[in-house]
Amino acid sequence: MTPFGRPVVSRSFYAAQSVFSDPGELASLYGDLPRDTARLARVVRDLMIHRGEGELFDHTHPTDRLHNDAESRYIDDILRIVVERNAAPLTVRREPGDRFVGICRDFTLLHVSLLRHVGIPARLRSGFADYFGSTGFHGDHVVTEYWDEGRGWLLADAQLADPEITANWPVDFDPMDVPRSRFLVAGEAWRAIREDGADQTEFGLHRPQEGPFYGERFVAGNIRLDLAALSKVETLLWDVWGEGEGEPGEPLPEQSRAFYDRVAPVVSGEVSFEAARELFDTDDVLRTPSTVTSYAPFNGPSLVTLR
Repeated sequence: MTPFGRPVVSRSFYAAQSVFSDPGELASLYGDLPRDTARLARVVRDLMIHRGEGELFDHTHPTDRLHNDAESRYIDDILRIVVERNAAPLTVRREPGDRFVGICRDFTLLHVSLLRHVGIPARLRSGFADYFGSTGFHGDHVVTEYWDEGRGWLLADAQLADPEITANWPVDFDPMDVPRSRFLVAGEAWRAIREDGADQTEFGLHRPQEGPFYGERFVAGNIRLDLAALSKVETLLWDVWGEGEGEPGEPLPEQSRAFYDRVAPVVSGEVSFEAARELFDTDDVLRTPSTVTSYAPFNGPSLVTLR
């Protein structure tokens, strides 16, 4: 056991690449990367631009990139896009027009991939951040959770690694040490709603007046994504299975609410590696099947068989 009460096996598991984070034959692009979480995050930030950041960079995304880049599930595919647009080493900052046009999940997956490459245990966490958008709202987001030898598991947000970006949001913390009060993993968000009486309309992709992607059903979907990521199945955020097949915005049945009341503690707080893996491996609703329904925001729904 470690000083933090976590078995070493879990750290070894998260220090190895997954099918999704493995650069494969493009591993040579990683070269001699620094073994530093913040510097690796800045590498990521300088290779990518968020779909919603065009105005911040005074840049208009080409439509095909806006629609298609973030449909890349695997890091080797993302890296191919990056070097096709600019063949410079990954440590060279790209102009906006040369960057991969992604979302939070892409920033995080690349950051996790780089961390694993240099031997730092890392994993994706799905949840809700309060530092984007309007006051009081917890927006759908994905961040890195990495192992610090002195402090245990810490949260990092590679999307905030550029101070010019951070200046646009109410960020008063180190992006490599995101307070857990500012980013609630999905299980904690569920418990905030169900146990603490938090307003479910304050959790989601947006508020109710902007569409149906908010509230308990949306948070439950994030629990499935988070549990899968804890097992290194790091799907797209719009890959859906299990309870997610219900209509967006439709209330969850009471039976389902009780189900997630039992699941949420497993992916909250000090996560038990063994408990999370067992739950994912044995529950048909939670385990990611080989074929998922992808509700691509621009390209529409389709069935996708994962590698």
